[in-house]
Amino acid sequence: MKKVFLLSSLLIFSSLLINSTAQPAGAESRPAKKVKKWFKQKDWLNGLQLAPHKSVNVNEFSLQYHLNKLYWDKAFAFLKEHDFKTMAKGRYPIDGDNVYATITEDSSKDFNKTNWESHRKYIDVQSVITGEEKIGVYPVSKATITKVYDETRDVANYSADGKLYSATPGTFFIFFPTDAHRPNITPGGNLVVKKIVIKVRAAQTPHE
Repeated sequence: MKKVFLLSSLLIFSSLLINSTAQPAGAESRPAKKVKKWFKQKDWLNGLQLAPHKSVNVNEFSLQYHLNKLYWDKAFAFLKEHDFKTMAKGRYPIDGDNVYATITEDSSKDFNKTNWESHRKYIDVQSVITGEEKIGVYPVSKATITKVYDETRDVANYSADGKLYSATPGTFFIFFPTDAHRPNITPGGNLVVKKIVIKVRAAQTPHE
């Protein structure tokens, strides 16, 4: 009996130890009020003078940030420390394949020449540097798949009826794997838009 009791105790202790180390500190489910307060205080921006767009999923961001704090701190530091108006188009490394930036400078497109899309491996941080475009956002769970997920390109496409938001300098959007998004839409005139997209490796990749 003593051996059975000892074995059971060891199994329970091991289970508790595994559960306690399964997630980094702060990554566990947190009360909504604390999450909102943390987000509103903006200490996580580390002095970056850009505003998160109202469409950002605060709860998902809190989870992702605390699971991969180093990645996010590097992404926001990159946004803070560079003058993107003077930087050329192209890809810029931040933390290998975990975090990297792409600067584009192209004409915005008519709505029917853009697509709803989502990603699994990466989270998008998108910010317009100069110009203006519209960006759509809609839950993947409510969208209809038109092209199944392509792992090589890390993209799936959808049809959806999401809300369109104006994207202008001074703000940034964050699109998680749960967000179908439709960027690069012209507000009129198909004018050139310079923007930056930072790819941050997702800590969790939900199934379709």
